[in-house]
Amino acid sequence: QVQLVESGGGLVQPGGSLRLSCAASGFPFSTYALTWYRQAPGKERELVAGITSIGGTTNYANSVKGRFTISRDNAKNTVYLQMNNLKPDDAAVYYCNAFTYSSSGPINYWGQGTQVTVSS
Repeated sequence: QVQLVESGGGLVQPGGSLRLSCAASGFPFSTYALTWYRQAPGKERELVAGITSIGGTTNYANSVKGRFTISRDNAKNTVYLQMNNLKPDDAAVYYCNAFTYSSSGPINYWGQGTQVTVSS
């Protein structure tokens, strides 16, 4: 059974920090690229950050560069998103995603989402 279970969301003040975690099971975690997406009310879902399966290369949305850090721990089958200097516009439901290519096409797995609220 494939599972991605997210945790770490909550309420923080502007300028605060939060670390999201996504624990995976049921598939070969180390061979998958990992990403975080978010969706706020009235907005389209957007890619926040990604990390490759080999080499640990990362990429970020321009809006979070310098503030967010994505990392992975293959021994724990877990991907993290460290969020610093949070802004009200960062408030959203955050989803983790695992991605790879197979011989028959792409494979995607999704977490259930975790709510991040940024408010004074």
